[in-house]
Amino acid sequence: MFGGSGAESGHESSGGHAGSILIPTRFVWPYGGRRVFLSGSFTRWSEHIPMSPVEGCPTVFQVVWNLSPGYHQYKFYVDGEWRHDEQQQFVSGNYGVVNTIFLSGEPDMVPNVFPPEAPDRANMDVDNDVYMPMEAIPQASESDIEISRHRISAFLSTHTAYELLPESGKVIAFDINMPVKQAFHILYEQGIPVAPLWNSYKSQCVGVLTALDFVLILRELGNHGSNLTEEELETHTIAAWKEVKLHLNGQMDDSGRPYPRHLIHSGPCDSLKDVALKIFQNKVSTIPIIHSSSRDGSYFQSQLLHLASLSGILKCICRHFRHSSSSLPILQQPICAIPLGTWVPKIGESSRRPLAMLRPNTSLSAALSLLVQAEVSSVPIVDDNDSLLDIYSRSDITDLAKDKAYARISLDEMSIHEALQLGQDANSPYGVFNGQRCQMCLPSDPLHKVMERLSNPRVRRLVIVEAGSKRVEGIVSLSDVFRFLLGLA
Repeated sequence: MFGGSGAESGHESSGGHAGSILIPTRFVWPYGGRRVFLSGSFTRWSEHIPMSPVEGCPTVFQVVWNLSPGYHQYKFYVDGEWRHDEQQQFVSGNYGVVNTIFLSGEPDMVPNVFPPEAPDRANMDVDNDVYMPMEAIPQASESDIEISRHRISAFLSTHTAYELLPESGKVIAFDINMPVKQAFHILYEQGIPVAPLWNSYKSQCVGVLTALDFVLILRELGNHGSNLTEEELETHTIAAWKEVKLHLNGQMDDSGRPYPRHLIHSGPCDSLKDVALKIFQNKVSTIPIIHSSSRDGSYFQSQLLHLASLSGILKCICRHFRHSSSSLPILQQPICAIPLGTWVPKIGESSRRPLAMLRPNTSLSAALSLLVQAEVSSVPIVDDNDSLLDIYSRSDITDLAKDKAYARISLDEMSIHEALQLGQDANSPYGVFNGQRCQMCLPSDPLHKVMERLSNPRVRRLVIVEAGSKRVEGIVSLSDVFRFLLGLA
């Protein structure tokens, strides 16, 4: 929202006086409009400061204004209406809901807080962010962490899965007798990584088909031949694959029959904490929300309402605490100051779990094996200097359904780079990403910014990079955030 910038000249604020320290401060309104003005306590609310659109980003307006140290309030006047930025700190005051800022008297201590990314800002653009050495950032106190965890736990325990249900929408479900090949194509065409499974005979939801299933299917079929044929996929129904999966996982009794399995699901009245714990304890990405009703006390009818995920629960947390962020002391803490995510070990650090990374010429077979063996959902792809080029995720496997690529390729011969090109324009170089597939953050980014980004259902992890070089320093996922917030090992 704002950031000190000594290289930019501003105007002297009306609240300043001769000889006082004035700090150039950049204000940004990234939400569009035709005419945008800034006003605040530093102009005694009597002056409207015009803001200019950023070159190349017509929906983003900015202005630099000199402020004296201390506490300030401000608002934006957008196309004749007073607005405030909900993504920045705000309070209710004499002028309604206003944003706030506190500037220290020492210029070197000015906080560098940046605006939410504009929709068309490149996901790889972190070159202009300010680098802050990790050693200079104090670690979060245990008391702050425990206070925040207690309040988040209390919120999750008193709110139910009803809050996850959208006002409108659809749930795509697959019949268990559908051919795997058809399900493969539907996931690709619909752009979804998971789908619930429906047993028409029982009129019940009986499971979930995920991108990991297709990773395992392609690996298993690839073990029996150099190429994956369309016919092989055609002969496998979803139900048949699930039984094969039980054999692969050793979930069969001595007679060769599968162990009795219960569907992992939640009801709409279950607490959000229970839903989150079920996702964690069962190592799944989503669980169905199912409403069961009884007919004459003997027959139960199931109604599939929604697929619950950690991103939906995180969105509820962000929405609830957005207006009372001061009650969670850790929200303003940089992510490098709290035990969060997986980081590249430093010299002499043997206790940290190593961060898996791949080169672009790594075979697709090796990449898929790593995803399964390391039990991770994605792996950064880096150059010889460990600078981020791209990321390969489990969900990218559905790109092989494009033009039936799986029928023509060998997993051992296709590289990750070639596999990713299937889902992109053939001429797209590295560093050009589609939508929100590859997202980054800095070690100095505050926790609240990381949480807001991860609450987007299309963003499952952020690659932590060094500003400028984009050298990979770590990765933080949805699971990492919840493991930290809930105090799970």
